[in-house]
Amino acid sequence: MSATVNYKSVCEQVRSVAEEAGSYIFSQMNKLHPGDIESKGKQNFVTEVDKAAEAMIISRLAPLAVNAGFIAEEGTARSEGERLTWVIDPLDGTTNFIHGANPVSVSIALLENGEPVIGVVHEIWLKESFYTWKGGDAFLNGNRIHVSTVEHINESLIATGFPYTVFNRLENFMKSLDYFFNNTHGVRRLGSAAADLAYVACGRYDGFYEFNLNPWDVAAGAFLVKQAGGMVADFSGGDDYLFGGEIVASNSHIFRSFREIVGNFMTRQA
Repeated sequence: MSATVNYKSVCEQVRSVAEEAGSYIFSQMNKLHPGDIESKGKQNFVTEVDKAAEAMIISRLAPLAVNAGFIAEEGTARSEGERLTWVIDPLDGTTNFIHGANPVSVSIALLENGEPVIGVVHEIWLKESFYTWKGGDAFLNGNRIHVSTVEHINESLIATGFPYTVFNRLENFMKSLDYFFNNTHGVRRLGSAAADLAYVACGRYDGFYEFNLNPWDVAAGAFLVKQAGGMVADFSGGDDYLFGGEIVASNSHIFRSFREIVGNFMTRQA
């Protein structure tokens, strides 16, 4: 991929790859047997569908950016690219998938020198493709999207994810939930961070926060939020949200207060 790459053109190809993987995943719904499900840890699962979808995605992406590296959740490929790196979650929401619940998402991002330049999140149940590229706007199935215009926390709808492997910050997290239960329009938990961030990008949610995340959970979605006019940070207000394991995202109106509230709960000792 040269310095003069057409990011829009590559994004369209990535979108096609994500939709192909999504169609495959959907075709496997309700075909799982107990022996097809492996445990990677407490409440953390992987299926043969995750692995097959990841292998499919990698095979399709490899020709699009020669010498690019891969960071992929299921480890079917992992390599460091000198300049370009694909960050892939082939099936975000595996527990949902196992139970036949939605949302289930395919998430693909391309990093250039560590910064996202392409982001695609495809939610397979509603067949919604969220996508963006460096220098472009953010879109949902061809329609431009933008974060919400809510100006106050007490008017907002917040999304989050519940921890399922690391519980040392659970007490503080529960205190944050209590605050948002009492001071917003509500809190939602879908089970797919990629979908949560895409929904912030299109204004369905006003803010999202979660900890104990991986880069493949957030790379594409965080880029979508920023390209749709929103703001993203880690709990301390820094920019280590891709690899730092924690993220806050919202529209620009509530971002400062939202980030400070989350940070006050989640960065202090229980």
